[in-house]
Amino acid sequence: MLFFLVFFVIVYVFYQTFIKPAKYWNNKGVEHINLWRRFLSVFLSKKSFLVLIREAYNFYPNTRYYGSFQFLKPSLMVTDLELIKKITTKDFDHFHDHPSISNKNVDTVLTQNLFSLEGHKWREMRSTLSPAFTSSKMRHMFDLMVQVAQNFTNFYIEQYKDSAVLELEMKEACSRYTNDVIASCAFGIEVNSLEDRENEFFRMGNVFAASFRGRNALRGLILGFFPLLGQILKISIFPQFVTDFFKKIVSDTIAFREKNHITRPDMIHLLMQARTGELQEENTNENAGFATVEEIEKEKRFSQKVELADNVIAAQALAFFFAGFETSATVLSFISYELAIKPEIQKKLHQEIDETLLKNSGKLDYEAVLKMKYLDQVISEVLRLYPPAFAISRVCTKNYVIDKKLENEEDFLIEKGCIVVVPIFGLHMDPNYFPNPDDFDPERFNEENKHKIVPGTYMPFGMGPRNCIGSRFALLEIKALVVSFLSQFSLEPVKKTEIPITFSKTAILSTKNGIWIGLKKR
Repeated sequence: MLFFLVFFVIVYVFYQTFIKPAKYWNNKGVEHINLWRRFLSVFLSKKSFLVLIREAYNFYPNTRYYGSFQFLKPSLMVTDLELIKKITTKDFDHFHDHPSISNKNVDTVLTQNLFSLEGHKWREMRSTLSPAFTSSKMRHMFDLMVQVAQNFTNFYIEQYKDSAVLELEMKEACSRYTNDVIASCAFGIEVNSLEDRENEFFRMGNVFAASFRGRNALRGLILGFFPLLGQILKISIFPQFVTDFFKKIVSDTIAFREKNHITRPDMIHLLMQARTGELQEENTNENAGFATVEEIEKEKRFSQKVELADNVIAAQALAFFFAGFETSATVLSFISYELAIKPEIQKKLHQEIDETLLKNSGKLDYEAVLKMKYLDQVISEVLRLYPPAFAISRVCTKNYVIDKKLENEEDFLIEKGCIVVVPIFGLHMDPNYFPNPDDFDPERFNEENKHKIVPGTYMPFGMGPRNCIGSRFALLEIKALVVSFLSQFSLEPVKKTEIPITFSKTAILSTKNGIWIGLKKR
């Protein structure tokens, strides 16, 4: 009797977990990818996620959407531009949450960050934090970025010495730069990860960033495929000792500043101001570049103050680290790659950098960097070809009907809980929107052409109210290093430079063999 009971339970669980989800889209009468085909395409394919997203965008060219899966959960892949705009912006109140695989019973700090918060709590936190990311606040923080960028450049000037060409793996090098920028701007501490290569902040940051790579990804897979098992085993995506390390930095920094009345133009100070209600939003809001995304819900500010305990501030700082450490370093490495293999573009950028610094007495400041049009074109094109977020996902938070438009359609109900996916990279590589999409061409974003870009087809930082709050910060961080570094060096391919690049199969945009570049002193 016990045997049959156990057998029945196993069969029931197997059916509910694997068979029932596989039938979901078939029962809906929607074009879809078979669950097991989807599973095999991701885990057995030799293709990178970047390629898979591009293919997914083109699976059903005659439909506006089709059924797919995230882990074992039904997801709707939306490829129609008008539908994408409705889901991300116009009808955002139906799709305002991110899907999450975090274990809320274990990751108590991480689930309090802006990315993970849901519904009203997210709106309150976004409203509270958005004044910290305005252009006026970034203006003060930019000086901290420039200081770190100059340290980076000076280090390699010393390393170069009499070398004809200094070979450098750019992703690893740039990750040390982004680490130091975030340490300074988000956590309020100064480290030099090039001089002190094994400093604790960098080591802990690497462990934190590696949580979705290699064997560490197993934790995420368990939480994604078997969330109940993850809760029973108390599995956390991020190691607890790393979370505790960053929490302690934040708590100690806040306590020291409050005791000694210290102010510093960084994120900790701004969040401390938000806690006391002193953080004000200015009306001036210059773009940091073409890719900058704007706040959409400014008129919906919450008058009620959000309580920001130390652990909540730590959660925002941790999210800042996770969002900016790997992604910005990756973008910087791809910039160096494209400039190295396209000397004519590098030459034009060198000219703009030289002219800017000459006019500014050799110094780089906020006003000067915003005037650098060609620099912004180069970065905008890199973000099109190599978007760190190659797709975005939203959870349907209340039932939503897609009205029939095409002959092969019927009115379709997206049920509450269904995940909706927007394939950003597919849009970026669509020849209907970007002719010759595989070509690296910064002129797409010059004054004459950038107005021709169809709204909604270019979104390296997402779109709608839940876009990336830190887009200004990321662009300024990238620009500070590009200007500082290229003012002293030329970049060229070396024997180790892989052309074309081979992408890794990880869920985060990265290369399989690194990006090796030769440095030549100017």
